[in-house]
Amino acid sequence: MTNITVRRAAFSDQSALARLAALDSASPPTGTVLVAEADSRMLAALPVGSGRPIADPFEPTAEVVALLELRAAQLAERREGRRGLVDRVRSIFRTPARA
Repeated sequence: MTNITVRRAAFSDQSALARLAALDSASPPTGTVLVAEADSRMLAALPVGSGRPIADPFEPTAEVVALLELRAAQLAERREGRRGLVDRVRSIFRTPARA
């Protein structure tokens, strides 16, 4: 495997997620899910926020799961950064409380 694609799962990925979960003896992940693919095959999936990753037990996927976890962490940092920006902008436009 040299080309790995990491992306958000789409509605059309439900059957592939169910297949992957069955291979891993797990329930399919719900909510926002990141998936990793190689050669148009889903190798691993990670629910964003909480839950354990699922992966194809017949493929070497430890590094693929680590890549999904890294991307999930990047997305979490971006969300936190946006919240921080919104708070800073709001504080600029707040009027001081009257005494």
